[in-house]
Amino acid sequence: MMLDLESVRLFVLTAEYGNLTRAAEAAGTVQPVVSQRIKSLEKRLGRQLLDRSPRHLHLTEAGAAFLGPARQLLAAHDEALRLEDDRPPALSLGISDHALGTAFDAVLHRLQIALPPRTPLALRIGQSADIRALFDKGSIDIAIVRREGQANEGEVLGEDPLVWRVPPVWSAPQGPVPVVWLPPPCGVSAVAAKALDRAGLPFREAFVGGSCLALVTAVRAGLGIAPLGRLVGGDLPEAPAAWGLPALPSSQIVMLARTPGPSQAAAARALVASVRDMLKSPSAAPGPRSALSRA
Repeated sequence: MMLDLESVRLFVLTAEYGNLTRAAEAAGTVQPVVSQRIKSLEKRLGRQLLDRSPRHLHLTEAGAAFLGPARQLLAAHDEALRLEDDRPPALSLGISDHALGTAFDAVLHRLQIALPPRTPLALRIGQSADIRALFDKGSIDIAIVRREGQANEGEVLGEDPLVWRVPPVWSAPQGPVPVVWLPPPCGVSAVAAKALDRAGLPFREAFVGGSCLALVTAVRAGLGIAPLGRLVGGDLPEAPAAWGLPALPSSQIVMLARTPGPSQAAAARALVASVRDMLKSPSAAPGPRSALSRA
């Protein structure tokens, strides 16, 4: 029995993204095509992989069992293609640390599935201003950044409100507010400092880190509070309203892209689907799911 590899890939993407629409978006097709290809795969296998209901999809027991071998099949196929001489063009990607933060690994995992086999990937992580500068110079093909203010360039992937994240066990600080943030030219730090100044709240820099992962670690250790978005802050609690900290403005996660070839186009589709899925998901740490949304 021969399996259609594209149908297998669409099944894996559906499991990864959690719904048919996001899988279709990542694959560069439409939802009915994904649904039909998976139905054909189910017919070929003689077992139901997805349990379809009006609002949700669920991996069946057979679907959950097939997911691992499906991944292995795709990996073996992609590895076999490495023996060919032709290599896809390299892809250069820049991601703002404050845009994705700790959700970065899930995005990379999905990106690897969507890219043409053997695509060389060059990746840069940094502050939004630095990533934007690299894109403007033509040094990277695709940039994912956090945008403060009213600029209208790029494709908006969603809103990610900034909030004050605090240590899991803490009380309201006495004296100047101990803040944890990135150094200039970080736009998030600048917005947070301006909000504290306008509220008349004195603050001190308790920790200036080089990455959002370092900021999250510093907050967990009780060094201070940090202005972080939902994807970066993860499960860190928000500051109680009774503390009187100023509200922080919402900002947008935006993609800037040049897609002259299939590798760039595939990467852009996967990034759009992943980030939109994460921003709408109740959890900031997406992954394969046994319960999948219908949309």
